[in-house]
Amino acid sequence: MKKPVIYQYLHFDYYSATPKYLQLANCIINAISEGKIKKDDPLPSINELSFEFEISRDTAEKGYKHLKALGVLGSVPGKGYFIKCTEVDQELKIFLLFNKLSFHKKIIYDAFSQSLPDKALIDLYIYNNDFSLFKKLIYNRKEDYTHFVIVPHYTDGEDNTAEVLSVLPKDKLILMDKLLPGFTGDYGAVYEQFDKDLQATLEQALPQLEKYQTIKLIFPEDSYHPREIIRGFTMFCRQYAFNYKVVHRIEDEAIEKGDVYINLMENDLVTLIERIMEKKLKLGKEVGVISYNETPLKKIILNGITTISTDFQKMGETAAQMILNHNRQHVHNPFYLTLRQSL
Repeated sequence: MKKPVIYQYLHFDYYSATPKYLQLANCIINAISEGKIKKDDPLPSINELSFEFEISRDTAEKGYKHLKALGVLGSVPGKGYFIKCTEVDQELKIFLLFNKLSFHKKIIYDAFSQSLPDKALIDLYIYNNDFSLFKKLIYNRKEDYTHFVIVPHYTDGEDNTAEVLSVLPKDKLILMDKLLPGFTGDYGAVYEQFDKDLQATLEQALPQLEKYQTIKLIFPEDSYHPREIIRGFTMFCRQYAFNYKVVHRIEDEAIEKGDVYINLMENDLVTLIERIMEKKLKLGKEVGVISYNETPLKKIILNGITTISTDFQKMGETAAQMILNHNRQHVHNPFYLTLRQSL
């Protein structure tokens, strides 16, 4: 039996982190936009989609519900689904590339997507801090996107980033979270100044830091975090005459009274707190902790963990506004100190 024509326009990209129900809906919207599907054309049933593409019925049903909410899809009991409207305003097709999935990236994604029109297409990809995959996803992209929004963080390969990004039209490019040294041109960016941001927030915490003798930055050797953090940390400690140390493995570090720790990774924070508790040191009095990036749990753990963090929601909103306003400025994202009992 010959398959319905619509099947040739439906596909799922298994590299993409975009939910499959949205990929399904986006394929149908694309086919409408390109004139491949007409008004009143029938669509496969939920069972047929589930069988043909090996997706769950829930995924197929959710995709159709999304299209119904957009006014694209209609249905008649006993007859099935059909294209109700072909007036699809899909001016925005965005390639969104994150280095990893995390609580903070979810905040950025939600703020970004909610600040754009409902019919904007967002293809989300994750490269897991792997430069090879980063390069592959950019070079092998198949869609003709209106914008490319990219977070460039990885453990190696940074020297070649400009070369990879040069294949993208800069007037469609927005860098998120960091700027790239030597990468020039008329592109947008919403970024952190990792060295200056850290210095400025630590200066705000000077009254609390003065009761400690040594500040230790926990920075794993294989970290994807920018090395500018180490530079900002070192400059602050030298300026204010603190003893300081960069610690690569908190598991091997002696936890001493009079130390204050700045941690970047969530698993290091767990290890650090466990070791402080084992030594029965008083957090915020005998030993201090500052954690990078705000999360709801840090408000609660041990009566509150002091954090230094960028405003992730603002970052997502700003990137979306750059797209809507055709803005290619470079915008510094706000960075905050939140003082709690751990310092």
